[in-house]
Formats: sequence, structure tokens, C-alpha cells
Amino acid sequence: MSFVLAIDQGTTSSRAIVFRGDISIAAKAQAEFPQHFPASGWVEHEPEDIWTSTVMVCREAIEHAGITAKDIAAIGITNQRETTVVWDRATGQAVHRAIVWQDRRTADICAKLKADGREGVISQKTGLIIDPYFSGTKVAWILDHVPGARARAARGELMFGTIDCYLLWRLTGGRVHATDATNASRTLLFNIHTGQWDDELLEIIGVPRSMLPEVKDSSARFGESTPDLFGGAIAISGIAGDQQAATIGQACFRPGMMKSTYGTGCFALLNTGTTPVVSRNKLLTTVAYQLDGKRTYALEGSIFVAGSAVQWLRDGLGIIKHAAETGPLADQSDSMQSVYLVPAFVGMGAPYWNPRVRGALFGLTRNTGPAELAHAALESVCYQTFDLWAAMRADWPSSETASVVLRVDGGMTASDWTMQRLADLLDAPVDRPVIQETTALGAAYLAGLNAGVYPEPTKFADNWRLEHRFKPNMSQATRERKLAGWARAVKGVLASDEGEG
Repeated sequence: MSFVLAIDQGTTSSRAIVFRGDISIAAKAQAEFPQHFPASGWVEHEPEDIWTSTVMVCREAIEHAGITAKDIAAIGITNQRETTVVWDRATGQAVHRAIVWQDRRTADICAKLKADGREGVISQKTGLIIDPYFSGTKVAWILDHVPGARARAARGELMFGTIDCYLLWRLTGGRVHATDATNASRTLLFNIHTGQWDDELLEIIGVPRSMLPEVKDSSARFGESTPDLFGGAIAISGIAGDQQAATIGQACFRPGMMKSTYGTGCFALLNTGTTPVVSRNKLLTTVAYQLDGKRTYALEGSIFVAGSAVQWLRDGLGIIKHAAETGPLADQSDSMQSVYLVPAFVGMGAPYWNPRVRGALFGLTRNTGPAELAHAALESVCYQTFDLWAAMRADWPSSETASVVLRVDGGMTASDWTMQRLADLLDAPVDRPVIQETTALGAAYLAGLNAGVYPEPTKFADNWRLEHRFKPNMSQATRERKLAGWARAVKGVLASDEGEG
């Protein structure tokens, strides 16, 4: 049994990848599922769509790999992290559609928690800020808006879970209600210092303890899939939220190692070891993974707009037909122009956390054209990463002495131009790995570690292979000038919020 099946359940699609014992990919399958937007700022998924698409891609990947259930040592699950499902303990029916991590409907609940002076205790215990992004207020909203839900929850009839937990429950035929420490750490209900659900947090946010899953290590024997699903029972022995799974897939096991994933947005995690570092720069403190009962922590920063800036060039402005055109176009830009795009299309993420501001272009001239806009869009992702990088290094002084390299993955990393500019602005090497499927690989590793297919972390790290290292080659004067221009542009965008009534 030298194969591991990774389920990568994402925001717009469900994917399954079969990894061999040497971490090469035997087969993969992917299926998109519908998004629901019932009101402005609301985003929902039908839990049944998530479940059926997941089972379908698993069966496809197993078939394409030419194997059967008995060849698979374990299943690992990684998931869109804060998306929330509440379902009936007896029937398995969700009482409401899943509320997606992007959903903003609980802004009023969050505002009240802040007004009531709750931010200090919540941040101290969870490492998070009070924001609709996280799961806890979504659970409270469902209990308060679905008729009879709060009374049913009080009677112990309802269960809560993030997507990993919901899939585990379904895969095991309703026998196992559990999650891992990384997903638990994104709920606003979990004390990252004690590693337990916290009664004070549950009372503040209004979630009954009876709804909550058991919290386990990220690599643990969670249960077995029912034999009817894949032609035989398969052990489920690894779970991690998507960004933590990517950190593991990138083998960022040593304190000081950092990865950045570029998709629609960008998520950067810095491993801080066994110490949870409190951010002074509005970064999140989160559980990177938990193995053998020991938690490893990370600082996390999120950028809302990365790949979606390229989508804007394509779909909004129509200046490119394919994302791959952006780098060559940017390369043709006029070097005498300094055009800055601050892509605050949906507000600004870390380290600013201002949801009200909107995007802006600075430094336009009569000669500014498609090449300069492409340049500014790609460069904006690099500048935003620099802001996270600088905040992380300020929060964790140990990083000053660490040999700092940024490991990258995700769709945008295919652009050599962008990765070179990133190395130039960070003044540090940027490493792109051979295996780009780092999120699924992280889930597979956690499952394979428990099943005995993959070795302990330091040995597994030896399997990480570099595809290309981008080394900085920009002069310090140019770098400082460009970063100063970006800082002025951000200041201008943030100032635009001050006049809003």
C-alpha cells in the first residue's frame, strides 16, 4: 500500500490527487461546483454539492491511477478553512447552506463584540482578530437565523464543522465528528495556548459546546471511509487547513521558514516554532500543524488581491487574453514611468485590515498604456508581499538572524517576471519547487506519515526539490526608491477613507 489519496476541497472546486510513495503524482481529478450569492457580501455553498463533487473526483483519480482501495494506505484532507456547516446529528442534513470564508454577513456581530470590549480576550486566546472571515460568528448567525436552530443546538441535536470535519463525518458514515488543530484555530472558539475549545469564547460568541468536534493532531487516525464509497475501507489519517497544508507541502518545518501561496489572493505563513508570537502589526497567530500532541505555530498574513489583479487586466480592462501574456507585456513597459496600482478592490488585508478603502492607480502619464498597467498589476503583488514580509520580520526578531528564503507556490508563480521582481523587492531568494501541488501534497504527507508511507518531517524535507531559485539583482537605490513610492501610494489610498461619512 504505497499510494496516498489527497482530497483538496477548495472554494470553487473539489480536487483529488493520488500520490505515490516517492511523492510523485499518479493521477488527479477536479470538478467545479456552484457558488451562491444570495445578498451583497454573502457567499454560500450547498454542502451536498461539496460532498458529491468530492466523492466523484476521488473515484475518478483512483480509476485514472489504475489502483483499488486496497492499494491506498491512507486519505488526507485539506480544505477551505473557515467555511462553516451546521447539520443535524441524526439525519446528516445541513440546516443551512455552508457560509463561505469570504462571506461578510456577520459584520454587525463582529462590530458588537468590539463595542462590548471583547477583542482583547478573543485575540489573546485565539491569535485572531474579530472579523467575519472566521467561523465562530457564522455558527452564531445560523443558530439565530434558522428557525428553531438555537433550541435544537441546546438539546444536542446539531453539529458544527469546518469542511474537513463535514467531509470526515460523511466519509465515515456519520461515525466520526473530529477536526485537527489547524482548522480549530480558525474558528474564534479555540484557545491556541491550551489546545482546547474555550468555554469563555463559546459563551461570548454564543456557540454550545455540544456542537463541537473533537480536536486531534494533524496527522492522526481519524477513522475509516465506509467500504461502499471507494470499493473498500480506507484509513483517514491526515487533516490540515489549506494554507497550513501548503506550508507542510513546502517542507517549512524549521522556525524561520516561510512560504507564500499565490492564488486569487495570497497567504504567507512564517513558522515560529513552538512559540505563539503575538503580532504588533495586525498579522494572525495560528497553528501551523500539530504532531504528537505538540503544536507548531505560525504568523500569517493575507492579501486579498493577487491573481485577481491579473484577472482584472483580462476581464475588466481587456488588455490581455491570457494570464501568461502579463509578464512579457510588463517587460515592455517604459522604465521612465513609475506607475503604482494599489489593488484594494475589496479593501486591504494584512497588515492594514481596512475593508472600506478601494483601489487606485498612481503616477499615470499621457504615455501610460497596457504594458505599464500590466507592470503595475504584477508589481503590486510583490509590494504587498513585501509589506507582509516586513511585518513578520518586525514581529519575530529571530527572523533577522535566520537565513531567509521565501518558498512560493500557486498559479502566479508560473510568471518568471513576477518571481524575479519579488526577489528584487524582498532582497532575498525566492524558491519555486518542482511540485506545485503543495497543498494536496501537505495533506498527503500528514496521512502518509501516520500510515507509515512517508518519513518524519526532517527526512520528508529532503524530498523537497527546487525547480528554480530567483536571486535578487536590483540595486539598493532602485529598490528603496520603488518601495518608497509604494508606501506613498498606500498612504494615499488609506487617506481616502478619512473623508468617507
